Amino acid sequence: MTARPTDPLLAAIAGGVRLIELGHPFFTGMPCSPNHPGFRMTLIRRHGDMKRLDGGSAANEIIVTGGHVGTHIDALSHVSHDGLLHGGADAAEAQLGGEFTVHGAENLPGLLRRGVLLDVAAVHGVETLPPGYGVTADDLDRAAERAGTEPGAGEVALIRTGWARLFGDATAYLGRESGVPGATSEAALWLAERGVVATGADTTAYERIRPGAGHAVLPVHRVLLVESGVFIIEHLNLEELAEAGLHEFAFLLAPLRIRGGTGSPVRPLAAVTA
Repeated sequence: MTARPTDPLLAAIAGGVRLIELGHPFFTGMPCSPNHPGFRMTLIRRHGDMKRLDGGSAANEIIVTGGHVGTHIDALSHVSHDGLLHGGADAAEAQLGGEFTVHGAENLPGLLRRGVLLDVAAVHGVETLPPGYGVTADDLDRAAERAGTEPGAGEVALIRTGWARLFGDATAYLGRESGVPGATSEAALWLAERGVVATGADTTAYERIRPGAGHAVLPVHRVLLVESGVFIIEHLNLEELAEAGLHEFAFLLAPLRIRGGTGSPVRPLAAVTA
């Protein structure tokens, strides 16, 4: 006899859950910020290179990647301002020895929280926002109104610009000359005021990249990571979520516990009842 679950969460899962991928697959040659080493994967052993006495064989790979490549989350050690990390920790002192002793990626939390999709592209009636467009607090207000809800304390806010539709074209997606849409500082403050634990977007740097400016200045990272302690998730794919018309969902995320690191590759998921 199988006992019926008494925990409400287990009962909900038993009733059937649909998982929606919110990230991109990792592959050699995928779009990568010029500030970070790219992702490389190759088979280091192939079937037949070594054969066991019973005829079995195994293959395995070697992976080389930066911590901020592909769909990933930023640890609070990732960005400093005037030499200080979040909470006033001295950045130079914290990184002595080749790994961070404060705010390292091993401290990134696993997340099972309410998530809210703020579909700014839909607010403007476009598939993708224009290159270099700055998402404002008013945009987030309008997206929240469209969704019928807004993110609250301890929750996760995901901003859709539609930019994931360009992921297959690295030149267009990275927008080194044309720019990339993303949050402005006022939008970051809008999120911080609501007490979100994390926020993410479907672009390479989360925030607006002006045409021709590259990643020279990243004020939103300062507002969120340094001043507010809000984690940033980048390179999301929010298209399936948007197409399904889902604006509220259970958000699941489990970062790798990389001791002293500044970020981690992740596989974010949205869970809704089937």
